[in-house]
Amino acid sequence: MDTAAEPRVPQTQVAEEGVAEAAPPAGKCPYSYPFHRPSAVEIPPLYDKLRADEPVAKVSLPSGDEGYIVSRYDDAKVVLSDLRFSRAATVEPGAPKLTHVPMPPNSLFTLDPPEHTRLRKLVAKEFTNRRIRELRPRVQELTDELLDRMAEQGGVADLNEALAFPMPVAVICELLGVPFEDREKFRNWSNAIVALTTLTQEEMMAERLAMAGYIWELVQVKRKEPGTDLLSALITAHDDENTLDEGELVMMAMTLLVAGHETTVSMIGACVLTILREPRLRAIVDEQPEKIGALVEELLRVNPIGDGGPLRITLTDVEIAGTVIPKGSAVMAAVASANRDERRYTAPAEVDVDRENSQHLAFGNGVHFCLGANLARLELEVAIASVFRKFPTLRLGTEVDQLRMKSGMLVHGLESLPVAW
Repeated sequence: MDTAAEPRVPQTQVAEEGVAEAAPPAGKCPYSYPFHRPSAVEIPPLYDKLRADEPVAKVSLPSGDEGYIVSRYDDAKVVLSDLRFSRAATVEPGAPKLTHVPMPPNSLFTLDPPEHTRLRKLVAKEFTNRRIRELRPRVQELTDELLDRMAEQGGVADLNEALAFPMPVAVICELLGVPFEDREKFRNWSNAIVALTTLTQEEMMAERLAMAGYIWELVQVKRKEPGTDLLSALITAHDDENTLDEGELVMMAMTLLVAGHETTVSMIGACVLTILREPRLRAIVDEQPEKIGALVEELLRVNPIGDGGPLRITLTDVEIAGTVIPKGSAVMAAVASANRDERRYTAPAEVDVDRENSQHLAFGNGVHFCLGANLARLELEVAIASVFRKFPTLRLGTEVDQLRMKSGMLVHGLESLPVAW
């Protein structure tokens, strides 16, 4: 435990596992991960080939290290849940890396049980089904306020700026007790945290340390004036209960702030775009609102937040789909591929709200199942229902081939989503 009276700002950095453009080292691997995406609305077609012929494929990672991509649903589920595939081992000396920027050792993303269980337990109560149901009225209120402002823009808007970014940011800020007026700082910091090739290592570190400093200063303020928010509760866990050290406290707040909005921002845009492109889905939203929950699950399945991850390291030799992955190997479950595995789903590319085997891996699986899954589902349900209710004539404001995904980032978000009504 850190018992210093004046704790220093922890020199930490946060980065969820993700993807970036990279060329494979000559003569080493036939594939460079991540794989090419033909457009903003297509996943890499190489996954079809890998699922059929090479379900465990050796690849070159952006760091230059080698790893394995597991592309079928059942196999990916094993990688995500079997503790032989370790997250904690990713920060061990000499372990293969996804990128050159190392992950912090005290993050939920780089811990295995029991340490992971200890940290997760501290915040899990804020993300239970009951707690999320209690948040629905406030999420609806925030969404309605944003859509009212959007309506004042004269018939055209960027949905990302009008709704997809500010709504989940406002929700996580209120939950944590972080000032919403600092949201532009969060945007820049989040971009640095999920960046893989868009910034230099020095730039990424500078932004991450700036965010750590901001959180640390906020902690000092809340120590003097605690509230009912989650950050105040974490401070109590550190100061009174000794269940959290200072570095873990700052890292937890950073992780929740970024993870609590970054992926939902991307998914709101992707889901609305899918509905705008498929009139039958629009009809479900308009005429069968009771099926919006099922629609969200299918949209999550076919619209991957990222290609896969986080990175894991094998603690022993493991056989997957007839291939022995050696101990100490980097492995990623390709969720984007697994969620479209024809062995698991009939017509896997189709959004089917009546699908019987609708379980997907968008939120992971096992002990690392996404802590904020219930919150993300709520935000998506409210956003989708509300935007089409408010703007019954909503349409895409540009040609689909003009849309661009952010590049060099681990999260596949649209750069913008122009809409008109």
